Amino acid sequence: MTSAPLVARLSIPSGPLFFPVTAYGPDGSVDLDVYREHVRRGVEAGAAAVFACCGTGEFHALTPEEFEACVRAAVEATGGRVPVVAGAGYGTALAVRYARLAEAAGADGLLAMPPYLVVAGQEGLLRHYREVAAATSLDVIVYQRDNAVFTPAGVVELARTDGIIGFKDGLGDLDLMQRIVSAVRGEGLGGFLYFNGLPTAELTGLAYRGVGITLYSSAVFCFAPEIALAYHRALNTGDDATVNRLLDGFYRPFVDLRAQGRGYAVALVKAGVRLRGLDVGEVRPPLQEPAEDHVKQLAQLIDRGYALLEEDR
Repeated sequence: MTSAPLVARLSIPSGPLFFPVTAYGPDGSVDLDVYREHVRRGVEAGAAAVFACCGTGEFHALTPEEFEACVRAAVEATGGRVPVVAGAGYGTALAVRYARLAEAAGADGLLAMPPYLVVAGQEGLLRHYREVAAATSLDVIVYQRDNAVFTPAGVVELARTDGIIGFKDGLGDLDLMQRIVSAVRGEGLGGFLYFNGLPTAELTGLAYRGVGITLYSSAVFCFAPEIALAYHRALNTGDDATVNRLLDGFYRPFVDLRAQGRGYAVALVKAGVRLRGLDVGEVRPPLQEPAEDHVKQLAQLIDRGYALLEEDR
């Protein structure tokens, strides 16, 4: 656990937010040594924070014991250099359990994912996240997507809740996000953080920046940190020419490839990590491995992305 408040450390990040994949050995069990190496490499490459055991980290596939072990390993690998935020999800009781496991493992905060399956109203969603926030001393970021969608008034209530410091959007409704940002600002609730949480968030970085949202999760950082860092620098310095060059030459083709298979937002990323020389194993069911031809296309695309960086030198 780091000593500085999480909100301060995430407000102006020095690099992308790193969502590591979870490493599995040949027998399918969690490989903590490889996982530590993956996290360590990401931190040394310039990650501003580590979001352990979240969507890219196959939170859904981990037992509570594996989850706690992975969060603890991430904390060990970062050595306090950057904050560690852990996933928490399912129904309220289990989300609280995961939150407490994350706190025991030394995490700095929580990414609270949607409740399992149910489509709830605003009052029920607020009760759920308030109970998660009250369960530990950890700061909480609420993840909007799928069956957990908030009104602007609902996010105002989240921002008023002790322990809830931010809101991550995985829905992609920019009209709604503009109204949310405006509503929270109108209530004088400064310091509340917003994150672009769409898959391959770099693709929509310019659009979210227009709403005032520059924090985002980067799965590409898992396997091509130099590309992710170049994009991050360009986006945050207003170098839109570089942003667009990387969008056109790398990110848009990557998203097109990602769309070729279900679950590729995780499986293709994991294949990318293996292509770059770290054997993090395969994905667990119900996800499945990418087709061989898609992996070959990914390798070519990674080469193309690094070639774009060389053109800037």
